[in-house]
Amino acid sequence: MPMLKIQTNVTLDANAATALVAEASRTVTTLLGKPERYVMVSLEPAATMAFGGDASPLAYLEMKSIGLPQNRTTPLSKALCELMKSALGVPADRVYIEFADAEAALWGWNGGTF
Repeated sequence: MPMLKIQTNVTLDANAATALVAEASRTVTTLLGKPERYVMVSLEPAATMAFGGDASPLAYLEMKSIGLPQNRTTPLSKALCELMKSALGVPADRVYIEFADAEAALWGWNGGTF
């Protein structure tokens, strides 16, 4: 159900990428209270990106989930920005996060929908 996509212009080695994906999965699980077995995290490092015309380290995240409560977006934003800072060195003011509440009938899984 929850899907977190991370795009960044920061280059990571395989170990750092694996650690970031694992920590992001745990963060989403904790803050949304959803089983981790349903959480998906995608990481796209070393993307060609700029923010404000500047190619300094940055990140763009998409967080989608069925039943994403609006009262959880601020804590998620804070935690994910902190994660981008600790894992990638990206300051919070160079992170955009798009939150989306997906309808269960429009989220496919296992040959059906939720």
